[in-house]
Amino acid sequence: MSVVEDPARSIQLTDDGDLRHFLTLDGLDRTMLTRILDTADSFIEVGARRIKNVPLLRGSTVVNLFFESSTRTRSTFELAAKRLSADVLNLDIGTSATAKGESLSDTLLNLEAMASDMFVVRHSRSGAAHFIASQVTPGVAIINAGDGRHSHPTQAMLDMLTIRQHKGGFEGLKVAIVGDILHSRVARAQIRALNTLGVEEVRVIAPDTLLPTDVESLGCRVDDSMQSGLADVDVIIMLRLQRERMEGALLPSEREFYRVYGLSNEKLAWAHPEAIVMHPGPINRGVEIESAVADGPQSVILDQVTNGIAIRMAVMSMAMGGQRATAWNRTGEGSS
Repeated sequence: MSVVEDPARSIQLTDDGDLRHFLTLDGLDRTMLTRILDTADSFIEVGARRIKNVPLLRGSTVVNLFFESSTRTRSTFELAAKRLSADVLNLDIGTSATAKGESLSDTLLNLEAMASDMFVVRHSRSGAAHFIASQVTPGVAIINAGDGRHSHPTQAMLDMLTIRQHKGGFEGLKVAIVGDILHSRVARAQIRALNTLGVEEVRVIAPDTLLPTDVESLGCRVDDSMQSGLADVDVIIMLRLQRERMEGALLPSEREFYRVYGLSNEKLAWAHPEAIVMHPGPINRGVEIESAVADGPQSVILDQVTNGIAIRMAVMSMAMGGQRATAWNRTGEGSS
């Protein structure tokens, strides 16, 4: 019997099983996700040094190709690339040739002609990173920094790293994801990662208008009540209300959303006493979460920011040279 190869796996991995691109968590198994987390762990201490860089990507050129604005994500990718000693080019799409009528394919060809080695791509269209990966010449790596409603794999992985740091692992954990599931590429990636890494249960909590029709097929339990949804959970992930992506009157008001689904200390008490609170940012205080919770002792939101740099260092170094990243993970040597 012939085996049908998973296209999401085949486009992302080399024949040896190393990362070629990092486009989605679909097709990546628990071993690969754990490898990414372990590699990121080895980079955490780099940020605490006086000289905060290692030479893994020295001589390489990374292009931040952001068709959709995101200061936080682009900044962390830029910092991650520089800590790996790469040269970084931030392409301003608003004034680039694509805005003047040049096709995306022609723009990519011109960037490749400048000896670019990696494109970090953010785009409002789902599947944009996959399209670019299918167009570039072999040897150019593509990292998905968020595409439409499809996926945001590095955000999901930094969340997984944060959970593992605070909970020690994933088995037996109950995780609740709260908010605008419908428009969230982050939620889809988180659900995939959590199930792949072996948590006991993933719950999504949202009004019907902010849930995709096939949400249960993603591998989660749906709940429209905060009290029952948060009962005894170990991790609470609050999502940003995607104002810019919302179409139509999906909510009566932000005030009503906060009253029912916003995370306050009162609602937090329904979770496990040692539950951690997460948010991918930027936070809309008083809409998704109250300040007392966001700044409180159970919040690990700032840890997520720190871990974002380490995760992006990990996937960039692995995609640009699995052997170099593996060697660094084993020895921690090679700092400049």
